[in-house]
Amino acid sequence: MAKIAEGSRYQLLLSCPYGLSLSQVSVDFSKSHDRIQHPDHDLEDSIAQAWEQRTQGNSSLFNGQKFRFGSFCLDGDAGTSELPHVCLRLGLTDYRTFVGTNLSSQWEQFLVTSQDDCVRCRHTSSPLGNAAVIETSDQKIIVLRRSDNVGEFPGHYVFPGGHPEPMSVGIDSHQLEKDGDALNKKVTQEMFDSITREVVEETGIPASSLSTPLFIGISRRELNVRPAMFFFIKCSHHSDDIPRLYSSAEDAFESTQLHTVSLEELKTMTSRMPGCHHGGFALYELLLQRLKSTNETPLTST
Repeated sequence: MAKIAEGSRYQLLLSCPYGLSLSQVSVDFSKSHDRIQHPDHDLEDSIAQAWEQRTQGNSSLFNGQKFRFGSFCLDGDAGTSELPHVCLRLGLTDYRTFVGTNLSSQWEQFLVTSQDDCVRCRHTSSPLGNAAVIETSDQKIIVLRRSDNVGEFPGHYVFPGGHPEPMSVGIDSHQLEKDGDALNKKVTQEMFDSITREVVEETGIPASSLSTPLFIGISRRELNVRPAMFFFIKCSHHSDDIPRLYSSAEDAFESTQLHTVSLEELKTMTSRMPGCHHGGFALYELLLQRLKSTNETPLTST
C-alpha cells in the first residue's frame, strides 16, 4: 500500500530499500495501461485548449511521447529468501496530454474517487519521470536548482533526472507490441539506461564514473499526481570535481546551479523540492536505514 507522507506532499507508491538491479525489474508495456478518456466531453476538450495556451509564444515545447505509469506488481520481500522483483506496468502517453491533465488547473477533476490507485488516476496522463540520488566519493549528494525557464517547478531543487524515452527504443505507437517479450526487455533496459543518460547530460559526469543504477522506488507528488522512479548511483569523483564537470554539461541550461551537499544540508532543502523529489529523498533515507541496520554498503559497480 502506498505510504502517504506527513503534510501529503508526496506518496511513496513503492519502496525498494534493498535497491533493485536490472535483473530484478521488468516491464509490461501494453495499451491496456494507457490513459482512459474522461466521460465528461467538456473536460476532455479542455486538454487541447490547455495545450494551445501553453504553446502560444513558446516554440520550444513539442508533443513528445512518454511512458505512462499504470501500476506495478511486487514479488518477494525482505522477509523471504526470494529476491524481490518488480514488474512495472507501462502504457504510452504524450506531453500534450500531460499538460492538459496532470498540469491542468482542473487536474483534480480528472481523478476518480477510488481506493484502487490505478482506477483513481485512469484519466490522467501520468508520465513516468526518473531521478537519481547520486553520492560522490566523499559522500556528498548532488542537487540541481532548476532554471526559471523550465515548465515544472522553476527555481526548485531537484535530483538530476528526466524521463525514460519511448523513442530511444523505437516506440512511437503500440504497433510494436507484437514483439512481446523482446520489446518489454528493451523498455526495461531503457528504464536503467535513461537515468544514466540524464545524469550525464545534466551534470557532465561521464558514465564511466557512475556506478550501475539501483532502483529504490517510486514517489508521486500529491499536487497533480505526478509519478517518478528513483535510483541510487555512486560517483567515483570527489565533490570538488563536480562543478568543473557541470560547467560542460550538455543540458546545464535546464538548471542554474549545482550543489554537492551533506545529508543534513539536504534535509533542509526538501521543503523547496517538488513533492515527488521530496519523496525521492524519503526513499534514499529508507535505503540508508536499511544499510545502517545491516552494516552493509550498496552493491554497485562502475
